[in-house]
Amino acid sequence: MRIKLLILSSFLVVLFSSYQVPSYQLARLKYSGGGDWYGDRTALVNLIAFCNQNLHTNFAEEEAIAEVGSPEIFNYPLIYMTGHGNVTFSAQEAQNLRKYLTGGGFLHVDDNYGLDKFIRIQMKKVFPELSFVELPPEHPVFNQKYKFPGGLPKVHEHDGKRPQALALLWKGRMVCFYSYESDLGNGWEDAGTYPGDSQDKRLQALKMGANLVEYVLTQ
Repeated sequence: MRIKLLILSSFLVVLFSSYQVPSYQLARLKYSGGGDWYGDRTALVNLIAFCNQNLHTNFAEEEAIAEVGSPEIFNYPLIYMTGHGNVTFSAQEAQNLRKYLTGGGFLHVDDNYGLDKFIRIQMKKVFPELSFVELPPEHPVFNQKYKFPGGLPKVHEHDGKRPQALALLWKGRMVCFYSYESDLGNGWEDAGTYPGDSQDKRLQALKMGANLVEYVLTQ
């Protein structure tokens, strides 16, 4: 499986700079526990369209659905996870996700409000030896095509807390990016989905998402 991801990574370098190669997909993580893994339904397809237009990627227009315990997760360079509620990883699922991430894969966890108290526990099953660390505004993920000198943007208000860009670093490589108290996925959704959210906030969210994609494909 590690070999499969290494081969995929070499193709992605070409993918990032050319329209002539076959499309790859970004995927949404399907998990157990009762949480709404399917939340922010239009978010990922809008981010894909934004990246194809502005980063010249050639992703398939539709997202894939990847079950956390399935070998299918090894087909995708980046997997997006969101929701409001409970998350449960079985031992097999945690092991499968660890193999994916240590083999070159990447997970973006986006707290859609209410996910935090569950995801921290479940990611400890995946990486017992790691804890989330906060990324400073100087980190390369905030300095790709789009510049975010203040770090992770605040897209959607909930409890008035500041947004935090958290990460799991395995052997020096970021394998999981956790956007907490930001709600990037809400900003990626169709315009008008959340009345009161400005177009400027939506554009900030899409640009931050594009930075994340660019970072994953070029590191």
